[in-house]
Amino acid sequence: MEGVWQEDKQRWAQAAKLLLEEMNRAVNEAGGRLEASESEKYRQRYRAILKNAEAECPAPDETNRKGKRGRMKRTKARNLLERLIEYEDDVLRFMDNRIVPFTNNLGENDIRMTKVQQKISGCFRPLEGAKFFCRIRSYLSTCRKQGGEFELGFGDIVSR
Repeated sequence: MEGVWQEDKQRWAQAAKLLLEEMNRAVNEAGGRLEASESEKYRQRYRAILKNAEAECPAPDETNRKGKRGRMKRTKARNLLERLIEYEDDVLRFMDNRIVPFTNNLGENDIRMTKVQQKISGCFRPLEGAKFFCRIRSYLSTCRKQGGEFELGFGDIVSR
């Protein structure tokens, strides 16, 4: 949303971002989950922002098409808007379910190093090497998430 606001100057994106951040603070203050009535109030505000966004970021006019097949190209802002509308339950699940985090940054970070390794090497040649790499990355990620400290030595990982 930040890019849509900064690059395309779409005001709805900033409003949606601020609302989602407000929701996250409310969830944290409530202990990880909102009451159903409070959650519904936020959902109504979310829908109102996205409804107003339809005017600021309209779908392309497909009535004046000349022989092209398929769906007309949409802007990044329009694609984001359509995804936020279509996947509302998934976007807002963090309000109602304690185990769903506000962001997926930890999951993305866990995958990122594997993708970097693949880009550098092209692939993992032996399957055993991929297993070792994943096991070590998993251990380090778990330590980091649990607040533990660790050192990398020559060939061993030492947890403290």
